[in-house]
Amino acid sequence: MSDTKSLAGRNVIVTGSTSGIGLGIAHAFAKAGANIVINGLGTAQDNEPVRAAVAAAGTEVVFSGANMMKSEAISAMVDQAQSSFGAIDIIVNNVGIQHVSPIEDFPEEKWDAVMALNLTSAFHLTRFVAGAMKQRGWGRIINIASAHSLVASPYKAAYVAAKHGLAGLTKVVALEMAEYGVTCNAISPGYVLTPLVEAQIPDTAKARGITEDEVKRDVLLKAQSTKKFVTVEQVADTALFLCSDAAAQITGSNISVDGGWTAH
Repeated sequence: MSDTKSLAGRNVIVTGSTSGIGLGIAHAFAKAGANIVINGLGTAQDNEPVRAAVAAAGTEVVFSGANMMKSEAISAMVDQAQSSFGAIDIIVNNVGIQHVSPIEDFPEEKWDAVMALNLTSAFHLTRFVAGAMKQRGWGRIINIASAHSLVASPYKAAYVAAKHGLAGLTKVVALEMAEYGVTCNAISPGYVLTPLVEAQIPDTAKARGITEDEVKRDVLLKAQSTKKFVTVEQVADTALFLCSDAAAQITGSNISVDGGWTAH
């Protein structure tokens, strides 16, 4: 799907898109003809190789270093996107972090950070673009949730709570926007071997007293019936589908791309 120009002329913001799933989505959307705002940590100079690689598909790509924990920075990113491209047609709320810890030791500041990035940032970006999407009569809001928006795992209190919240936010926004040609859906991947997932493997190994290989086999892939990691490309192509005419009547859904994890 990603090699067509199905999104030609569309303008997209993808948060947390300088690595992992977000970067894969940015590449796929650019190949589909969309102009992209990529977002991540660091300076524009630091991220120029990433921006240029996405722009190699032949569309306009700009970088925003907006701190997604701050509503004013998110608002400035929206202003930047509008200044660069005009209307914002699609947003992908992807940015996220993880912290693994038993609940009694879970640091308050880590809870606040996970909530701010994984849930509250999606609320702010959505509220900043929703009115204009309604006025134009078209828009796509895609929230990258997680299998943890549907089920829980130990030691991930903030992440599981935030992703469950994101699933709820998806439904509310879908209902509010349903009569205006705007859809809002969540994609809930199982484990994708991204930098975010790889970074939590040592902490999970420590928390459980097992090896890192055992974490992959017996924790991460235990519930994924396919016994394979989900790929970034599979998530990106699902996002592309949600932007297509075929998906115009799909809204308020939480689409599992999880190798059968949540079918148990």
